Formats: sequence, C-alpha cells, structure tokens
Amino acid sequence: MRIWIGKSRWWIKSNVTAPHGSGGSSQPGFLANQLLNDSSGELCMSVLRPEIASLRNNGITGVALPRMTDPEMFPLWFGEGDIPTPDFIRDAAKKALDEAYTFYSHTRGRAELRETIHQYLNDLYNIDLDFNRITVPGSTMLGITISAQMALTNGSHGLIVSPAWPNVEAVFQITGCDYEHIRQQPVNGRWQLNMQDLYAAVRPNTRVIFVNSPCNPTGWVMTSDEQRELLAFCRERQIMIIADEVYHRTVFDRKAAPSFLEVAEPEDPVVVISGFSKAWAMTGWRIGWVVSPASWGEQWAAMSECFNTGTPPFVQLAAMAALEQGEPFVNQLLQQYAGGLDLVMDALGNHPRVDMLRPEGAFYAFPRIRGVTDSMAFAEQLADETKVGLAPGYTFGPGNDEHVRLCFAMSHDRLGEALRRMVQFIDRMPG
Repeated sequence: MRIWIGKSRWWIKSNVTAPHGSGGSSQPGFLANQLLNDSSGELCMSVLRPEIASLRNNGITGVALPRMTDPEMFPLWFGEGDIPTPDFIRDAAKKALDEAYTFYSHTRGRAELRETIHQYLNDLYNIDLDFNRITVPGSTMLGITISAQMALTNGSHGLIVSPAWPNVEAVFQITGCDYEHIRQQPVNGRWQLNMQDLYAAVRPNTRVIFVNSPCNPTGWVMTSDEQRELLAFCRERQIMIIADEVYHRTVFDRKAAPSFLEVAEPEDPVVVISGFSKAWAMTGWRIGWVVSPASWGEQWAAMSECFNTGTPPFVQLAAMAALEQGEPFVNQLLQQYAGGLDLVMDALGNHPRVDMLRPEGAFYAFPRIRGVTDSMAFAEQLADETKVGLAPGYTFGPGNDEHVRLCFAMSHDRLGEALRRMVQFIDRMPG
C-alpha cells in the first residue's frame, strides 16, 4: 500500500500484513499511529477514527492534482472525454434555473425523474420494474457509499472484485469492515473472474460483494449466467451485491451490458447503481440512480437525506432531458469510444513490451508494461517527460503495479498524439 505523507510527495510502501488479507491494506490503527509519528506537525489527528485518519489521495489524484492546471497535459487519467455535455441537457438545466427550481427536493428524487428512469430501464432491458425501487440520492459514487454503509460495519467482511476503482476500497475502509480483493485474471485473451475464487473467500460474516461490470479499469463484462450464479449464491447467504453498472451503455457488441436487473427478483439483496456521467457526458453534474428492494425505500430516503439532503432539482430536470432526448448522443459517444479503442489497440496491442487485452466494455485500457514494477513512478515520469497523464495500476488493488490505466474517451486527434508520445517513452525504457 502507498500512502501520501503530509505535504511531501513521498510514496511509502507498507509491508504490514493486516486482517484485510489479500486486500493489501494495513491495519488502520497502525497506519494512523505511523502517520501521527511521521507528520508531527499535523494537529488534532488523534480525534479522528483510525479508518478516517489513514485515508489519503489515491494514485489517480496523486498523479493528476499537481498537473491539472497544465494546459499542455494530455489528461488520460480520469474517466471522461473532452466532449462537453450537449446543449439540450444544459438548456434544460438553464430553463429549470430560470423557472426557479432551486428549492429542496424529495430525498429519493423527483417523482417525474424517477418515472423517467423507470421507463428507460424497462425499455432498455425489457423488464417490468417497480417504480418504488428507484432512488436518486446524488452521484453514483454516493449510491455506492450509502449501499456499503447500509450493510458493512466493524466486525463484518466485504469482497471487492478487482481491479477496481480505488474509491471503492476507501468506501469499504470507512465502514470499519475487513475486506479482500478477488482479482480478475487474464485467461485466453480476455479478463475473467474465477467464481470459485470468489466463493472461497466468503466468510460467515461476509455482508457485501462489490462487482463493477463493465469494469473500470479492465473492460471485463460479467455474463448473464455469471450474474445468475452469483445472485443464487448471495441470495442463499443473504449477502448484498453492490452492482456498479455505470458503464452499462459503453459496450461494443450490443446496446447494453447484461444487468442484474434482468435476473434479480424484486426483493433480492441487490443494489444496482448507475448514472449519467459516462453515457451522457455528465461527469461534473454528479447525478445517478440506484435500484434496490422496494422494502428498503424508507432507509434510502433517510440515508439520502443524511448524506446529501437531495439532488439539486435543476440537475434532475437536466437528467430527464438526457434520458428523453439523448439516445442519438449516446450512440455518438459510443462511436467515439469505439474509435478510441481501435487507436489504443493499434498503438499498444502488438507492442513487444506491452501485454494488452482488448476491453469488452467501458472506455479504459489496462495494459501491463513489461519492466515496470512501480506504476506510480512510471506514471509520474511519463507525465513529467511527455505531458501524458495516466493512472498508476497499483491504485486499482493488489497485483496491478505492472499496469497503468488510460482512458480512451478523448477526441481521436489528441488521443493519437498522446499514444504516440507514450509509445516513444516505452521504447526509450532501459532493458
């Protein structure tokens, strides 16, 4: 594990083994004490819970934040492209502001937006969803956070299918639970999850399994059969599945990725989380939705009120416009992502120093760079020498320090130049 110490830029590797096991995390209490000792100038740290005191920026922000204002950077570090939110969505928000939609909203979201999401999901997956299962708490990340808070606590155990977005591990850590990563593996030219490895890691106190499909960063897509199998396993043991499906429209061989909504019963212990950031170019709007058992509706209303009070109403009306008018734009973005994927495969797919699996979904590549053993050092040197910003692989969980993640959602001319610089940098590497 690497931790950011005070205001310095030293990344420390900890070799302390903790009950998180393969999660790769150290004892929160030990880390907090070390941080207190190593940063004696920081005040009042002792009042914080150890799980909070040990939180630090992840590797993505570690690379990006010092360089975000550099106009010469090619920022492939975050999960967004360079196409702004389209006019019809922005116009809907402006109209809502002009009409004074600036007051409190229902903590589960405006009824008309929830109904629009309801109809969208029914049409997309050919299902008959109960409207009362839908909540709009705020961002998709907030949906993940609340879901974990509902089920995990000190003394419980969670599993994260990884590689995974680093904020998910932070969410688990904050609850005080023990957790482990179950890593996808490259098998026969694609990323795959060994379901038996996942089941073998379950303990009597396991309360949550987190799955992101399509996956950030590998592009792995869970099949419907795998979803049914995992659902049956968790149903029997009353384990919550947190299914992050925010990339549900970013797949390259069908209209939408398989969803747990297609296989789950209404009261199964599943929370499906999605949102507007990726398919509608709305990363800065911070709005998403969750679908949970209807019997949890009051809890979602209460938790949403505690965490966010309610999603801004003018943002909700913009989100309605996205669903009602946005299908051509969704397809336009998907074509850009597909073209970006082709550029990545052309540049890296056959490079002698790169092991690159073609992603099935999302808009990331997660190549292994032969000879790299410290992905943070590689990413920082690449950024400083070439102005290409990538995410270091280690931050996506254990076993990934030979990898980097790059987002290929950017316009093709800029992406092509960034890839050219990256390849030249790799070619100059010793060995």
